[in-house]
Amino acid sequence: MKKPVILVVDDEDRNLRLMEALLTPEGYDIVMAANGGEALDRVAETPPDVILMDIMMPVMDGLEATRLLKQNPETCDIPVVMVTALRDVHDRVKALEAGADDFLSKPVDKLELRIRIQTLVKVKAYHDHLRDYQKKLEATVAQKTVQLQQTLEALQVASLESIHRLSRAAEYKDEETGAHIQRMSRYSMAIARQLGLDAKTVERILYAAPMHDVGKIGIPDRILLKPGKLNPDEWEIMKRHTVIGGKILGGSHSAFIRLAEVIALTHHERWDGAGYPNGLKERAIPLVGRITAIADVFDALTSRRPYKDAFSLEKSRYIIYEGAGTHFDPKVVEAFLAIWPEILAIKNDY
Repeated sequence: MKKPVILVVDDEDRNLRLMEALLTPEGYDIVMAANGGEALDRVAETPPDVILMDIMMPVMDGLEATRLLKQNPETCDIPVVMVTALRDVHDRVKALEAGADDFLSKPVDKLELRIRIQTLVKVKAYHDHLRDYQKKLEATVAQKTVQLQQTLEALQVASLESIHRLSRAAEYKDEETGAHIQRMSRYSMAIARQLGLDAKTVERILYAAPMHDVGKIGIPDRILLKPGKLNPDEWEIMKRHTVIGGKILGGSHSAFIRLAEVIALTHHERWDGAGYPNGLKERAIPLVGRITAIADVFDALTSRRPYKDAFSLEKSRYIIYEGAGTHFDPKVVEAFLAIWPEILAIKNDY
């Protein structure tokens, strides 16, 4: 078992030797210093369990050395006992203000010295135990936090993949659907971030937007995949995918599924009130509906469909710009245009 280390600080060699003679037989390792400056060096080299500190010394006195030790987080828990011939109350108050933990009067009584040292060594051991326990606890918490974060990230990736796959089931015959829902959801997320929505809402939009057209699962293939223009009756059936989607997603306790319900119902509403299914106008349209409307239309414009070829990026951008105030919320269009380089990067990546 490692012996406790006692640092004895005194400018008189005979006092150092006396302490060494008294304490070594008690099972302590003794380290010595002739002044406060040397004491700080010894502490840095070999952190002691207790310091016996004289007050009146050259170079640096005991009060200054004690003050510096107590100000340092690495050494503040080391008990410091002032060993002094000074008996004036004022001198002792100054020592306490410097951070002294105890006093011994010269000449030192052997029994008193032994008891004080035994007690303070136990105090130091207790502080060390608490400090080590705290460090181990912090390390364990940090490790568990990293593990939890990794698990959460894995679940988020799995959840997003599941959403994408289930969303594709609604339009599985369309080869572009997989990439479409990834692009469209990321366009929506980027626009929401540019508009200053909080991080949690931005994340929920990423998860909710892919389900915007889930209601198409209830639209007959003869209409959904018709290569030409829909007639009025067919168009009325097609428009029902918003209501169907809302019903499929309705009644959930999940925040992003509830958000997906709103998106499914409102992403075809128009700023001027000419949209569907409810003809909502301007700010009566939920913000997520106004955001996903632009994301969905832009991706539709730049993608090939059974009834049309893909438009160029610049033409599609101009159509969005022209739609501000009629089809789209002007503020959302402004946000979309402000992040044009990010939009292009998403288009390229997906």
